[in-house]
Amino acid sequence: MQLKNLGWSESFAHSFAPYAKQGYCVGRVAVAHRSQYQLYTERGDCSATLTGKFRHQAEKSEDFPAVGDWVVIHLETATHQALIQAILPRQGQFSRQAAGTKNEAQIIAANINTLFLMSGLDHDFNLRRIERYLVMAWQSGATPTIILNKADLCEDLEDKIVAVGKIAIAAPILTLSALYQNNLEALTPYLQPGKTIALLGSSGVGKSTLTNKLIGHDVQITQAVRADDSRGRHTTTHREMLKLPSGALLIDTPGMRELPLWSNNNRTAEQPTDTIGETFSDIENLAQQCRFRNCQHSSEPGCAIQAAIESGTLSTKRLNSYQKLQREQAYQNRRQDKQANSNAKARWKHITQMVRQQRQD
Repeated sequence: MQLKNLGWSESFAHSFAPYAKQGYCVGRVAVAHRSQYQLYTERGDCSATLTGKFRHQAEKSEDFPAVGDWVVIHLETATHQALIQAILPRQGQFSRQAAGTKNEAQIIAANINTLFLMSGLDHDFNLRRIERYLVMAWQSGATPTIILNKADLCEDLEDKIVAVGKIAIAAPILTLSALYQNNLEALTPYLQPGKTIALLGSSGVGKSTLTNKLIGHDVQITQAVRADDSRGRHTTTHREMLKLPSGALLIDTPGMRELPLWSNNNRTAEQPTDTIGETFSDIENLAQQCRFRNCQHSSEPGCAIQAAIESGTLSTKRLNSYQKLQREQAYQNRRQDKQANSNAKARWKHITQMVRQQRQD
């Protein structure tokens, strides 16, 4: 398979050029299982592991390859086994705060063109969750598209489309029924050769069903959801990049119960809400119309946001969601800045100790 059909671009080619001169090959991560990886290469699929040097130099989880990454490899043609030497610079990534107490990012998928944010039109439907997904989607560098699945089960479809439209801002909204293949043709413009799409959503929204329909046969196990609350069980247990008949690449992901924010690197502690501002541009625009620049949007005179709430053009729930995400992002920024300073001190301490040891020797 040609690299361009795997999402290769001039930017990646430029980053890879020094490695190419040394005789290395390149592959794209399709599956990541701890220390074992499955790659797509122009010479076919192969298994891969990390070199000892790579593993030693990796300081945190995001330093390891993720699904969608382009990696520099030494490929043994005879055995079709590869050793991963390095990761090419990412052109975006969808990340969340990793589980546990460590202040680290968990990269869900890297180098994505489009994010399908999938929500069920049943008990799973949650505007606040969609807002959170949008904030993180815009931060990833990919273009989000909202997919409202299970339209066949929804009795108030038009009302829900209108409700999502009020929070979607620039994100397109598609409705479909993956189980019955209704309106799947609406996805065609996104499924172009060489384009990478990541499928995100909570358990039970129909991600595995949609994946199977797009592939043309069952590659993911599907399970019924509970009728009383529409909650599903995890049928996809790992992230995997699949080749679609259209030539596009689809990254299917497990349902995520929690979606804590993670800050990208293009921000400061004083400006923590870049992508929140994009997602809530209606509120940001209203804030510019407030009488006072330091308006807290509570009881101040001349508050345009409170006026919008009173007139019904803005809901209190959306304002609360905006403020909650702002607080969460600011807190996360402070944690990351503190962690970065701590890591830098530890790194320089290690370097100093090595220099002293060399002088003694």
